[in-house]
Order: sequence, then C-alpha cells, then structure tokens
Amino acid sequence: MTTTEVKNKVEEALEEIRPFLISDGGNIKLLSIEKNTVKVQLEGACSGCSVNQMTLKNGVEATIKKYVPHIEEVINIG
Repeated sequence: MTTTEVKNKVEEALEEIRPFLISDGGNIKLLSIEKNTVKVQLEGACSGCSVNQMTLKNGVEATIKKYVPHIEEVINIG
C-alpha cells in the first residue's frame, strides 16, 4: 500500500467516525502518518472531553485499524 493509499484509507476511516464526534460538538483532523502511527487532533468539545482517550482508542484507533490493519497506534496531538 502506497503512502497516498494509506492516507486515503485513514481519511475514509475518519469520515466514518466524524459524524459521531460532530454530534457531540467535536471533530477530528489528520495531522500526519509516521511509520505505523497516525497523529490526529481532536477538536471542539472532543479536545477537552474527559473520555477523549477512550474515544481515541476504542473508536478512532479501532476504526482506522479496520481500514489499515498495519497501523499500530493513534495519538492525539492536542
């Protein structure tokens, strides 16, 4: 899978998650993909939410791994 294909698949995964985040007053932005790590920025209500790490691991990371299985970790850069 090329770098562009990986980025497109990660963006697809984020599009699947985004409506749930928006419904809670937040959003998510892809910052970079470095090796097998995706760096994102939680925005709006998600940035200060007390459960954002759970959302990041259980929602965002799980969905991205479904689209791109070789991704090992998703990190929020806030």
